[in-house]
Amino acid sequence: MLKGFRQFIFRGNVLDLAVAVVVGAAFGAVVAAFVKDLLTPLIAAIFGKPDFSGLFVVLNGSKFMYGDFINSLVSFLMVSAAVYFFVIVPMNAYTAIKKR
Repeated sequence: MLKGFRQFIFRGNVLDLAVAVVVGAAFGAVVAAFVKDLLTPLIAAIFGKPDFSGLFVVLNGSKFMYGDFINSLVSFLMVSAAVYFFVIVPMNAYTAIKKR
């Protein structure tokens, strides 16, 4: 039973997946820090408001925090743009050069 488990664990695709998860988590932290520490202050310098969490509307006694949604949406767009422009575009260029 342990021999089968060992064979399963040391299969290439399981180890590749484990490495990918760890590297992906580390890369996610780098991208999140890039957005939080560099892009968000840049947007604040240009537009004057880096945080929308204080925006809300009250309807019939219920508080709708639409500012948190805006923060999440802006963060998602910035992370997506950072990944696209700093990972996807360079990798596509590298792949195109490599094919020539």
